[in-house]
Amino acid sequence: MKKQLKIKPVADSSTEEKIKNAARIIFHKKGYAATRTRDIAEEAGINLALLNYYFRSKEKLFDIIMLESLHDFRQHIIVALNDEKTSLESKIETLVSNYIDLLINQPDIPLFILSEIRNNPQALISKLNQKEIITKSYFIKQFQQAVQEGKIVHINPLHYIMNLIGMIVFPFVGRPILSYVGQLKQDDFNNLMEQRKILIPKWLKAISKVK
Repeated sequence: MKKQLKIKPVADSSTEEKIKNAARIIFHKKGYAATRTRDIAEEAGINLALLNYYFRSKEKLFDIIMLESLHDFRQHIIVALNDEKTSLESKIETLVSNYIDLLINQPDIPLFILSEIRNNPQALISKLNQKEIITKSYFIKQFQQAVQEGKIVHINPLHYIMNLIGMIVFPFVGRPILSYVGQLKQDDFNNLMEQRKILIPKWLKAISKVK
Protein backbone atom coordinates (compact mmCIF):
# COMPACT_ATOMS: atom_id res chain seq x y z
CA MET A 1 0.00 0.00 0.00
CA LYS A 2 1.44 3.34 -1.05
CA LYS A 3 2.01 6.06 1.51
CA GLN A 4 -0.27 9.02 1.05
CA LEU A 5 1.78 12.21 0.80
CA LYS A 6 0.66 15.13 2.91
CA ILE A 7 0.31 18.22 0.78
CA LYS A 8 1.05 21.46 2.57
CA PRO A 9 -1.33 24.34 1.85
CA VAL A 10 0.07 27.02 -0.41
CA ALA A 11 0.57 30.35 1.37
CA ASP A 12 -2.19 32.74 0.42
CA SER A 13 -2.09 36.43 1.32
CA SER A 14 -5.89 36.65 1.47
CA THR A 15 -6.05 33.82 4.03
CA GLU A 16 -3.27 35.43 6.04
CA GLU A 17 -5.18 38.73 6.10
CA LYS A 18 -8.38 36.91 7.06
CA ILE A 19 -6.58 35.37 10.04
CA LYS A 20 -5.05 38.69 11.07
CA ASN A 21 -8.41 40.47 10.85
CA ALA A 22 -10.03 37.75 12.95
CA ALA A 23 -7.17 37.90 15.48
CA ARG A 24 -7.49 41.68 15.68
CA ILE A 25 -11.19 41.38 16.53
CA ILE A 26 -10.67 38.70 19.18
CA PHE A 27 -7.54 40.21 20.76
CA HIS A 28 -9.17 43.65 20.94
CA LYS A 29 -12.21 42.18 22.68
CA LYS A 30 -10.57 39.63 24.98
CA GLY A 31 -6.91 40.59 25.30
CA TYR A 32 -3.98 38.20 24.98
CA ALA A 33 -4.53 36.00 28.05
CA ALA A 34 -8.21 35.22 27.43
CA THR A 35 -7.84 34.55 23.71
CA ARG A 36 -7.46 31.00 22.39
CA THR A 37 -6.14 30.22 18.93
CA ARG A 38 -9.34 28.21 18.45
CA ASP A 39 -11.35 31.43 18.97
CA ILE A 40 -9.37 33.11 16.19
CA ALA A 41 -9.75 30.14 13.85
CA GLU A 42 -13.53 30.12 14.38
CA GLU A 43 -13.76 33.87 13.79
CA ALA A 44 -11.75 33.48 10.56
CA GLY A 45 -13.85 30.51 9.45
CA ILE A 46 -10.86 28.18 9.09
CA ASN A 47 -9.54 25.11 10.89
CA LEU A 48 -6.93 25.33 13.63
CA ALA A 49 -4.31 23.48 11.59
CA LEU A 50 -4.44 26.14 8.88
CA LEU A 51 -4.03 28.92 11.44
CA ASN A 52 -0.99 27.17 12.90
CA TYR A 53 0.46 26.80 9.39
CA TYR A 54 0.40 30.57 8.86
CA PHE A 55 1.23 31.65 12.41
CA ARG A 56 3.15 29.18 14.55
CA SER A 57 2.01 30.53 17.92
CA LYS A 58 -0.52 32.80 19.58
CA GLU A 59 2.37 34.95 20.83
CA LYS A 60 3.72 35.55 17.32
CA LEU A 61 0.27 36.46 16.00
CA PHE A 62 -0.36 38.73 18.98
CA ASP A 63 2.93 40.59 18.45
CA ILE A 64 1.96 41.27 14.82
CA ILE A 65 -1.51 42.51 15.78
CA MET A 66 -0.19 44.63 18.65
CA LEU A 67 2.44 46.32 16.48
CA GLU A 68 -0.07 46.97 13.69
CA SER A 69 -2.64 48.32 16.18
CA LEU A 70 -0.08 50.69 17.68
CA HIS A 71 1.40 51.75 14.36
CA ASP A 72 -1.21 54.46 13.68
CA PHE A 73 -0.89 55.77 17.24
CA ARG A 74 2.88 56.06 16.91
CA GLN A 75 2.81 57.59 13.44
CA HIS A 76 0.28 60.25 14.42
CA ILE A 77 2.41 61.16 17.43
CA ILE A 78 5.75 61.22 15.62
CA VAL A 79 4.54 63.33 12.69
CA ALA A 80 2.50 65.80 14.74
CA LEU A 81 4.97 66.31 17.60
CA ASN A 82 7.99 66.87 15.38
CA ASP A 83 6.54 69.24 12.80
CA GLU A 84 8.76 72.32 13.16
CA LYS A 85 6.43 74.43 11.00
CA THR A 86 3.39 74.25 13.29
CA SER A 87 2.72 76.04 16.56
CA LEU A 88 2.14 74.34 19.90
CA GLU A 89 -1.59 75.02 19.58
CA SER A 90 -1.72 73.59 16.06
CA LYS A 91 0.02 70.41 17.22
CA ILE A 92 -2.59 69.92 19.93
CA GLU A 93 -5.44 70.47 17.46
CA THR A 94 -3.89 67.96 15.03
CA LEU A 95 -3.31 65.31 17.70
CA VAL A 96 -6.82 65.64 19.10
CA SER A 97 -8.46 65.49 15.68
CA ASN A 98 -6.36 62.56 14.43
CA TYR A 99 -6.82 60.47 17.55
CA ILE A 100 -10.53 61.00 17.80
CA ASP A 101 -10.88 59.95 14.14
CA LEU A 102 -8.75 56.87 14.83
CA LEU A 103 -10.77 55.86 17.91
CA ILE A 104 -14.11 56.40 16.19
CA ASN A 105 -12.94 53.91 13.55
CA GLN A 106 -11.31 51.51 16.04
CA PRO A 107 -13.14 52.03 19.36
CA ASP A 108 -11.83 48.80 20.95
CA ILE A 109 -8.18 49.90 20.87
CA PRO A 110 -8.13 51.87 24.18
CA LEU A 111 -9.47 48.96 26.27
CA PHE A 112 -7.17 46.57 24.41
CA ILE A 113 -4.11 48.66 25.25
CA LEU A 114 -5.22 49.24 28.86
CA SER A 115 -5.73 45.50 29.29
CA GLU A 116 -2.23 44.75 28.04
CA ILE A 117 -0.73 47.53 30.18
CA ARG A 118 -2.25 45.81 33.21
CA ASN A 119 -1.27 42.27 32.20
CA ASN A 120 2.20 42.83 30.74
CA PRO A 121 3.33 46.45 31.08
CA GLN A 122 7.02 45.91 30.28
CA ALA A 123 6.30 44.15 26.98
CA LEU A 124 3.94 46.91 25.87
CA ILE A 125 6.27 49.72 26.94
CA SER A 126 9.17 48.17 25.00
CA LYS A 127 7.01 48.00 21.87
CA LEU A 128 5.71 51.56 22.21
CA ASN A 129 9.00 53.30 23.03
CA GLN A 130 6.89 56.40 23.79
CA LYS A 131 9.46 57.90 26.16
CA GLU A 132 11.91 58.69 23.35
CA ILE A 133 9.14 59.85 21.01
CA ILE A 134 7.75 62.37 23.49
CA THR A 135 10.75 63.59 25.53
CA LYS A 136 12.91 64.29 22.47
CA SER A 137 10.13 65.80 20.36
CA TYR A 138 9.96 69.33 18.98
CA PHE A 139 6.68 69.65 20.90
CA ILE A 140 8.55 69.49 24.23
CA LYS A 141 11.00 72.15 23.07
CA GLN A 142 8.10 74.42 22.14
CA PHE A 143 6.37 73.70 25.43
CA GLN A 144 9.47 74.55 27.49
CA GLN A 145 10.02 77.71 25.45
CA ALA A 146 6.42 78.82 26.04
CA VAL A 147 6.92 78.30 29.78
CA GLN A 148 10.14 80.38 29.75
CA GLU A 149 8.39 83.16 27.84
CA GLY A 150 5.54 83.19 30.35
CA LYS A 151 2.91 82.17 27.80
CA ILE A 152 1.80 79.10 29.77
CA VAL A 153 2.03 78.12 33.42
CA HIS A 154 5.15 76.39 34.71
CA ILE A 155 4.05 72.75 34.96
CA ASN A 156 5.59 69.39 34.21
CA PRO A 157 4.83 68.62 30.54
CA LEU A 158 3.58 65.20 31.68
CA HIS A 159 0.57 66.92 33.29
CA TYR A 160 -0.26 68.45 29.93
CA ILE A 161 0.13 65.10 28.16
CA MET A 162 -1.95 63.28 30.79
CA ASN A 163 -4.75 65.81 30.40
CA LEU A 164 -4.56 65.53 26.61
CA ILE A 165 -4.66 61.72 26.58
CA GLY A 166 -7.33 61.53 29.29
CA MET A 167 -9.66 63.94 27.52
CA ILE A 168 -9.37 62.00 24.27
CA VAL A 169 -9.37 58.42 25.50
CA PHE A 170 -11.68 58.36 28.52
CA PRO A 171 -14.96 58.88 26.60
CA PHE A 172 -14.15 55.80 24.48
CA VAL A 173 -13.24 53.72 27.56
CA GLY A 174 -16.38 54.85 29.40
CA ARG A 175 -18.56 54.75 26.32
CA PRO A 176 -21.00 52.02 27.51
CA ILE A 177 -21.84 54.00 30.67
CA LEU A 178 -21.90 57.38 28.93
CA SER A 179 -24.14 56.04 26.17
CA TYR A 180 -26.52 54.56 28.75
CA VAL A 181 -26.65 57.66 30.97
CA GLY A 182 -26.97 60.06 28.03
CA GLN A 183 -29.21 57.71 26.01
CA LEU A 184 -26.79 58.07 23.12
CA LYS A 185 -26.98 56.16 19.88
CA GLN A 186 -23.88 55.54 17.76
CA ASP A 187 -24.30 58.74 15.73
CA ASP A 188 -24.99 60.80 18.87
CA PHE A 189 -21.78 59.59 20.50
CA ASN A 190 -19.74 60.25 17.35
CA ASN A 191 -21.19 63.77 17.12
CA LEU A 192 -20.08 64.43 20.70
CA MET A 193 -16.59 63.25 19.82
CA GLU A 194 -16.54 65.59 16.79
CA GLN A 195 -17.39 68.46 19.14
CA ARG A 196 -14.50 67.47 21.39
CA LYS A 197 -12.08 68.09 18.53
CA ILE A 198 -12.83 71.79 19.03
CA LEU A 199 -13.40 71.78 22.79
CA ILE A 200 -10.34 69.86 24.03
CA PRO A 201 -7.73 72.31 22.61
CA LYS A 202 -9.74 75.19 24.14
CA TRP A 203 -9.89 73.46 27.53
CA LEU A 204 -6.15 72.72 27.50
CA LYS A 205 -5.39 76.32 26.59
CA ALA A 206 -7.57 77.58 29.44
CA ILE A 207 -5.95 75.19 31.95
CA SER A 208 -2.39 76.21 31.03
CA LYS A 209 -3.03 79.94 30.58
CA VAL A 210 -1.01 82.27 32.80
CA LYS A 211 -3.39 84.26 35.05
